[in-house]
Amino acid sequence: MKKQLIRLCLLAMVFALAAGSAEAQVKRTTKKRTVVAKKKNTSKNQGGSNTAVAPVKDTTAAPVAALEADIKLDTPRRSLRNDAIVERNLVKDRTPLPYEHIREDDAVYRQRIWREIDVHEKMNLPFVYKATEDNGNQRFINILLNGIKSGQITAFDANIDDRFTTPMTFKDIAVSMVGKPNTIQISDAKNDPDGSKGLTKDTTILQEFNPDAIERYLIKEEWVFDKESSRMTVRILGICPEKTILNPDGSFRFALPVFWVYYPDLRPMLAKFEAYNGKNFGGRMSWEELFESRIFSGRIVKSTIDNPGDNYVEMFIKDPILRLLEGEKIKEKIFNYEQDLWSY
Repeated sequence: MKKQLIRLCLLAMVFALAAGSAEAQVKRTTKKRTVVAKKKNTSKNQGGSNTAVAPVKDTTAAPVAALEADIKLDTPRRSLRNDAIVERNLVKDRTPLPYEHIREDDAVYRQRIWREIDVHEKMNLPFVYKATEDNGNQRFINILLNGIKSGQITAFDANIDDRFTTPMTFKDIAVSMVGKPNTIQISDAKNDPDGSKGLTKDTTILQEFNPDAIERYLIKEEWVFDKESSRMTVRILGICPEKTILNPDGSFRFALPVFWVYYPDLRPMLAKFEAYNGKNFGGRMSWEELFESRIFSGRIVKSTIDNPGDNYVEMFIKDPILRLLEGEKIKEKIFNYEQDLWSY
């Protein structure tokens, strides 16, 4: 009996070991099959089979660029032929003469004066000359704006001070000239053609720059008596265009200073542009010569003579006629100082 029991136990152990080995072989074969199937699927996808995943499309709308204030300046078209009887090369070669040096000890008398130039006066008509030539629009404000936009000169904020302390970018000047874009509601003609639904949509309006709105220029200058040469000398320090602001009824309200430009930096550029001469088109001079020869008319609006409050004349004299007379008195005081130095 014992021998039979031992045989049965050995047979049971043999059968159990055989069953375990068979299950292990089945599992190994199934794993190999799954690995091979995965490799085949990946190879098919890489080979461009029908099971390839399509690229995802971006359905979000592209952002609309916000409008910004800008001043559109036309690029001049150069003439392909000589647009004159003579060869006009002098304008290209003109350079301003350097100023004579004045020692600080020799400047025994100094006064500063602010003048306002009105472009509608007969003597100031070159400031509104509208013709376009090979080097650009000859209107004076366009010459300044082109110089600022190209980086030849630097503009300074006129709303802060007139001492050239705060530079302005061309975008800042555009905001001062034309204002920021304005968004208003208008009827939606596409979705509501007859207006029965009352549908509206937003639209942005950007005003265009009007050169005719620049009707005045401020000029800051300094009068100095040089004791070495025994003469009175005047030097322009800066020029500031003023934008005319009108009332709703179209009447004049006030003149808004836009920016200052430092005149000594401006001279080389102004020497390349000719000013209009209505009497003789062939006898034109450069803008630099016009300012140095003082061929313009302006009324004095402020000075350092007897003005401890640093006020404009209009702040203590309201009558416009009396303001003109006060400007003539300031001019006469400077003239008399030079004359009183001489004895006859």
